[in-house]
Amino acid sequence: MTEQGPPQPGADHPPRMGFFTDTSVCIGCKACEVACKEWNAVPADGLELTGMSYDNSRRLGSETWRHVAFIEQRKPLGGQEPGVSHDDVDIFRAASGLGVTIASPGPGATAPEDALPGAPAGETSPIAPDGRTELRWLMSSDVCKHCTRAACLDVCPTGSLFRTEFGTVVVQEDICNGCGYCIPACPYGVIDQRPDDGRAWKCTLCYDRLGVGAEPACAKACPTDSIQFGPLEELRERAASRVAQLHGAGVLDARLYGEDPQDGVGGDGAFFLLLDEPEVYGLPPDPVVTTRDLPSMWRYAAAAAVTLIAGVAVSFLERSHR
Repeated sequence: MTEQGPPQPGADHPPRMGFFTDTSVCIGCKACEVACKEWNAVPADGLELTGMSYDNSRRLGSETWRHVAFIEQRKPLGGQEPGVSHDDVDIFRAASGLGVTIASPGPGATAPEDALPGAPAGETSPIAPDGRTELRWLMSSDVCKHCTRAACLDVCPTGSLFRTEFGTVVVQEDICNGCGYCIPACPYGVIDQRPDDGRAWKCTLCYDRLGVGAEPACAKACPTDSIQFGPLEELRERAASRVAQLHGAGVLDARLYGEDPQDGVGGDGAFFLLLDEPEVYGLPPDPVVTTRDLPSMWRYAAAAAVTLIAGVAVSFLERSHR
């Protein structure tokens, strides 16, 4: 297996395109989910109560190509580190939509409005330096990562999965034979089969729209520019600047996920700005292309086969001499 990656920009290819999702300004409106379903004719789902806050679609799958996660945390909001005034924090929260503040009578209060939904009796949310209790809500719109080294491409036996001229990874449903090899190969658990036909489905980064110069439907519909689309290198620069801005505002938990070309998948074509550890968002902390060991496995298998054949040949010759 040769190491595959996106086409290099040049005379024959446009620059690699991708997504930068800034979760610090996501408001959980789910406009991206709706736009994705409408444009791509993705079947309806999320019509049942899941018990997971407002997260009715639960995860990415064959019928959910964009998934907005809601994570409730008993944790002070960003910007409460020493040296940052509360006025600056309030302005920053209002501008960035970072979490929800719940007012309380003061330190040590145990009034009902001070308790968190579902918390044990008497348990209160964290107390901010000025006496307020706080709960933050992390929201994030997840999507296929369009990996640089995509294991799904390695294992597809029919060529249904292919790399486009924009560096994205797309499934051709009319070629897919439903073998399902791509599903366990994906380190993010993105690809899924529809129960009615068995074929694999996932985000195409709106390949049909890219071909006519339009941005993907989810990015077009996002009211806060949480989902940003463009040349991947430009998005990486923009993301680094945004992280520096957040750190300057005291949000030291802000970090990028999936932008590093040196990571286990060669960097993602869709990467994120997170406000907590990746595991909090249901993302693997150290994703690795699942087919990375295939070349060495084939070499070992070939060496074993040669050794076996040589042993059989020697045994045959010895018998012949006898």
